[in-house]
Amino acid sequence: MAKAIQLVVLKVLMIIIFGGWTAVWILKPTDLWTRKWKGAEDSSRHTEFGYYGLNFAVYTFPLIFLTMIGLVCLNLVSREPPQSRRARSATIGFSNPVFVNSFLGILSSMEILAVFLFVLFLAWTFYARISNDFKKLVPVKSLNLDLWQLKYLRVATRFGLLAEACLVLLLLPILRGLALFQLLGIQFEASVRYHIWLGTSMVLFATIHGASTLFIWGVSHHIQDEMWRWQKTDRHFYSVFAGIFLFCLDKLLRIVQSRPQTCVLSARIFLFPCKAIELTLPKDPRLKYTPTSVIYMKIPSISRFQWHPFSITSSSNLDDHTMSIVVKCNEGWTSSFYDAIQAELDSDTGSMSCMPVSIEGPYGPASLDFLRHDSLLMIAGGAGITPFLSILKEIASVNSSRYRFPTRVQLIYVVKKSQDICLLNSVSSLLLNQPSTQLSLKAKSILHGPESYISMAAMAALSSIKFIVSLIFFNHIFLSDEKKSGANEKMVIPSEKKAAKEKTPSSVADLLLLASFIIALACNTFLAAILRWRRLKKDIPPVSPKQGKATDLHGSVETKSAVEEHEVHFGERPNFQDIFSNFPNETGGSDIGVLVCGPGSMTESVASLCQLKSQGLNIRSRGKKTYFSFHPLNFTL
Repeated sequence: MAKAIQLVVLKVLMIIIFGGWTAVWILKPTDLWTRKWKGAEDSSRHTEFGYYGLNFAVYTFPLIFLTMIGLVCLNLVSREPPQSRRARSATIGFSNPVFVNSFLGILSSMEILAVFLFVLFLAWTFYARISNDFKKLVPVKSLNLDLWQLKYLRVATRFGLLAEACLVLLLLPILRGLALFQLLGIQFEASVRYHIWLGTSMVLFATIHGASTLFIWGVSHHIQDEMWRWQKTDRHFYSVFAGIFLFCLDKLLRIVQSRPQTCVLSARIFLFPCKAIELTLPKDPRLKYTPTSVIYMKIPSISRFQWHPFSITSSSNLDDHTMSIVVKCNEGWTSSFYDAIQAELDSDTGSMSCMPVSIEGPYGPASLDFLRHDSLLMIAGGAGITPFLSILKEIASVNSSRYRFPTRVQLIYVVKKSQDICLLNSVSSLLLNQPSTQLSLKAKSILHGPESYISMAAMAALSSIKFIVSLIFFNHIFLSDEKKSGANEKMVIPSEKKAAKEKTPSSVADLLLLASFIIALACNTFLAAILRWRRLKKDIPPVSPKQGKATDLHGSVETKSAVEEHEVHFGERPNFQDIFSNFPNETGGSDIGVLVCGPGSMTESVASLCQLKSQGLNIRSRGKKTYFSFHPLNFTL
């Protein structure tokens, strides 16, 4: 009960902060805000924070505070058992698809609402700025422009502000460790498309801004002079600082985590023609992860720069000391990896030399909410089966007295070639009894995973404090003369006051901001490296494949509870219409979770059926009629 109250309080606080931050951006283009804000900027210019201190306090730090509070919330959510269907019924409808298109993808009502509000914000910002500019048109002294040229130049300038608004949010969707989207149930692989949308919009607005500005300069025959002129005022680093700061901090923490290399504990090759490998990696028994979690792996002997995502196929409840992934080797990097393992197998030594690998992650959902449904219908295509292997193992491992189990779980696996069914070997020996070969290895170190949510929140807070302290220090040293003259500036006439304000070039302030930014990140990276080194010194000795609780692929311990019956159909595609019609009758449940992972066309077909079958339903009638909750899983970026 105490955790639930804490969670509610933190979420309310996040809503208040986000609402206030959004209100500031909405009021920013108005005349009232401009007049009040300029006076506040002038007053804060002589403080220890400098001229841009108030801008950072209002535009930058709210996003950083939201991230810190969100990480604390995720820490509380990760310790909560799966919520009941009744507790989550108010938000299920927002996750289901309402628009399915091969070009735009699958959109839920919440996503459409968010896009609509953001477009409305951009339209409001552009209209407010342009209307004010047209009322106060002042000819540019250095340019001899007609009225239409002057108006067009102001339009081009305001398109630059739209690009800036997109840049503010551009890097937030691609945060992995500091991800805020997890609070909404959106994982990194799914939020990447928001980054693509924002980036595309930013490039479009920036192109219009740049091309139009160059056009006007060219018409006035001053293009060379204007291009080399340095703009000394209004550089808006503070507005985009939060995203850049969080992204750099997230990236540095991931680099520190992936630096200690480990070795593959065992490699199991499914013989031709399946051409798949199951890798077992050593991990810290304290490292827990949820089903559908993803790790990023780099093998320096194959490529020093390529990182590839793989879904974890094991359960941390079953395997304390190991973590498993399945690699389907088709071409390119995976084919080279298969050849390297096969070469070790052909050496007839019975063992292989240590193959160093760098691991980043695991990253996954904060809770086991997929267990909240009455029944689960899981549809996989090709390599998209791997996330569901961990789900089946998790269901077989957790305590049914604590967690609410689905009454029925049905897995539909669609493959082009029959030999690809061998990927199910880790959960079902009934479908295929394909021989395999395992190589035993020794690991130098074990995987600890990323830092905890609380640790990352603390590091974000410490980095912010270091940035503020460094900025105050530099302002006190390099801008002290300007502050001393601040007391006498009130008696100066307006023209002289403006000249005094521009005495310090903006380039100097930008360099101070950049120096403070680098110092804060460098100190935080050093601290993270020390903490990681201390954790590595306390390493629990790695186990061999025969030790611990790791189960054999052909064992039936988890298979009997996870798979009770199966059917294999050849030469035809599954009829999803019949499956969706018959499944509710077989289960008897009214709330069915539909998880799909596979090719885009198959995902869109399933999404369209979920939309059709659940059309016209609302929360009140959901208990009387079957409701399909759509949950897409991505295994590629």
